[in-house]
Amino acid sequence: MHIAILTVTFTLPGCASLKEKRTRVGGLHQRFGKDPSVAVCESGERDRHDASEWSFVIAMTSKREVESTCSQIEDKLQSVVDGRIMNIEREFI
Repeated sequence: MHIAILTVTFTLPGCASLKEKRTRVGGLHQRFGKDPSVAVCESGERDRHDASEWSFVIAMTSKREVESTCSQIEDKLQSVVDGRIMNIEREFI
């Protein structure tokens, strides 16, 4: 079993409220949580309006599959989040 933790930090320029923040990054649980090999949660910057940090835990049988899934998540985040990705970290366990 191969496991990776993908942590992505976003900046949300012009975001003025937590409600607007939920609108701009909302749906990440639904989009990525459907895959039984991926767990997703907002892991940081919860009280800031203009930033958000999300963590994805990916568990699969091969390292290649884990790396591929991480890349797919990163690519999809570029198009579905109304903000800029500031940092991406991958940690393999």
